[in-house]
Amino acid sequence: MSSSEPSVTHAVLVKVGPADLAAEIYAGRHTYLVDEPASVGGNDRGPTPYDLLLSALGACTAITLRLYASQKNWPLEGIEVRLHHRRVHRLDCEKCELPGEMLEEIQKELRLLGPLSEEQRKRLHLISEKCPVQKTLTSGSLRVVTELLT
Repeated sequence: MSSSEPSVTHAVLVKVGPADLAAEIYAGRHTYLVDEPASVGGNDRGPTPYDLLLSALGACTAITLRLYASQKNWPLEGIEVRLHHRRVHRLDCEKCELPGEMLEEIQKELRLLGPLSEEQRKRLHLISEKCPVQKTLTSGSLRVVTELLT
């Protein structure tokens, strides 16, 4: 591979059978199941794809905060990140009444445990928005390129 070719940093394989909505996920040496709730035709045997998206953002946020606080020797004893995904009407658009004028929104709540100063808490809040997954999701330059294999 030449230096001008993009590199694949991590590959994931997803398999879905002929009938149900459950997906087997192979990520490196880890295997897990993703499914949809029974209310939409799944069997609820695992988290939903959106659960995984939120999990990736929450885990990245918590790990980023842990690394930063450890580097600074701050007394951060634990981190809790609660996330919610929803679609909201765009508030600042001219076509708000038209169907499809929705915006995707993730709400992220942080609970920082330990005897942190107010200044440390504020700094960790800012750092929480710099995790690599959040930067990827909000960059505006993410593309998904799909190739049909035979």
